[in-house]
Amino acid sequence: MRLILTVMLSFIPYLSHRPCSSPISRPPRIHRCRLSRFATALVATSALLLASVAWLSLVFSPTTSRCWNLLKDWEDTHLWNRRYHPILHTQIPPPSLPPPILQPRNRNELDLSLNHLMFGIAGSSQLWERRKELVRLWWKPTQMRGHVWLEEQILPQEGDDSLPPIIVSEDSSRFRYTNPTGHPSGLRISRIAMESFRLSLPDVRWFVLGDDDTIFNVANLLDVLSKYDSSEMVYVGSPSESHSANSYFSHNMAYGGGGIAISYPLAEAISRIHDDCLDRYPKLYGSDDRLHACITELGVPLSKEPGFHQWDIKGDAHGLLSSHPIAPFVSIHHVEAVNPLYPGLSTLDSLKLFTKAMDLDPKSVLQRSICYDHTRRLTFSISLGYVVQVFPNIVLPRDLERAELSFAAWNGLSQPNEFDVDIKLPISSRCKKPILFFLKEVGREGNATLGTYSRTLIKDDLKRKLLCFPRSPPLHKVEKIQVLGFPLSKNWHLAPRRLCCRATPTTNEPLRLTVGQCGKIILGSTISSQ
Repeated sequence: MRLILTVMLSFIPYLSHRPCSSPISRPPRIHRCRLSRFATALVATSALLLASVAWLSLVFSPTTSRCWNLLKDWEDTHLWNRRYHPILHTQIPPPSLPPPILQPRNRNELDLSLNHLMFGIAGSSQLWERRKELVRLWWKPTQMRGHVWLEEQILPQEGDDSLPPIIVSEDSSRFRYTNPTGHPSGLRISRIAMESFRLSLPDVRWFVLGDDDTIFNVANLLDVLSKYDSSEMVYVGSPSESHSANSYFSHNMAYGGGGIAISYPLAEAISRIHDDCLDRYPKLYGSDDRLHACITELGVPLSKEPGFHQWDIKGDAHGLLSSHPIAPFVSIHHVEAVNPLYPGLSTLDSLKLFTKAMDLDPKSVLQRSICYDHTRRLTFSISLGYVVQVFPNIVLPRDLERAELSFAAWNGLSQPNEFDVDIKLPISSRCKKPILFFLKEVGREGNATLGTYSRTLIKDDLKRKLLCFPRSPPLHKVEKIQVLGFPLSKNWHLAPRRLCCRATPTTNEPLRLTVGQCGKIILGSTISSQ
């Protein structure tokens, strides 16, 4: 390049000057030299060629390449610092890019079985002799894994081999407990998830926590958990029905009595931080709020499932049982604190009948079906496995879905605003109250369940006949109603909906109602379904 430049510069004097001459003789004087047109074009071309050669030389020189690489490295580092938070090390996408597309779940949970669940049942050695009969109602010893965690060892009794084995919890007295109204057992119970994880049993995907007075519907529990990816950190359960309890603890906390499901990765994370976490929350009341506090520190939200029932209620649970949400029924708690589910039976006998109906058709139990007899202006509201309500007028589904206030909260209050569920006051008019037919016995008929519901005796039946005259109570000659329930589809839990029903006209007792899943309205001779 230097040679070309030297040669071009050496020719410029010869090309750019020429002698000044004129045909007219003039006095000699110095004339200004002018460039010829050819010389001007040649100089411009040479300058352009010179600039091009100089630019190419600059671009492809080793020094320029090193500078370009340094500039590129600096730009990449600068962009990385903008995209990544220097402390949290989490990627922040640039604002110009579209939001990331959520990937589908990696694991197919359709193969989820009871063998993949590990139950941790919180109990007390003083109450276990009575409470174990409640656990026996739903526990399947040949299919399920888990333990009952007590504060001290007790002597085994005959028949206990059909119950989950007992483990004594580790000593938790080293942790501080400063709540003035609670009990330090909350420290011990909060560690059940961690201690269950440390047993290192194989093929566990979910850790399920509950109390010894909790009844689980394990078939529906599997269906609900199959909606989630157990390879992620997942926290499943439900808040309390009591507004005061949720306000005191949290509206985003899973209550232990109603049941808590924790995926394996979340249990692993809890096992690393739990004891340190306990030291930060000595003022909390119980076990579930301590567990919730530690899970909150991990940044895992609650996946709410309405089928988990804490049941912080007392008295008559009829209002809640007869208006279960359109969702799989998973659990109920505090079964000893409410009246027997079926009139005339003890608490334990009521639960035996209820769990029998639950085992025969776990998906359909407590699901609502509504039928109308427009000729006689009757409304049938069926809660499978529990009760058939016959109203003497047309009641719309929106009103039937609201739970009637037949119970009080755990704190004794019984106003509708005390509950975080849809509550309505009881029907005040005696003439509009429904006639109740409670489940008496249940069995199978082919692939369907056949339940017999008997009319309950009402002490003011005579008053009703007199005060509501000339209109007599509905179906006053019918003492029994049979309900034929057909099984639901396998994936009903993914898109639940209210069941359909129809009546089979008969001249003799009992009246038969048929219930099943349907996609359109079914019409009977006098009963139409909704």
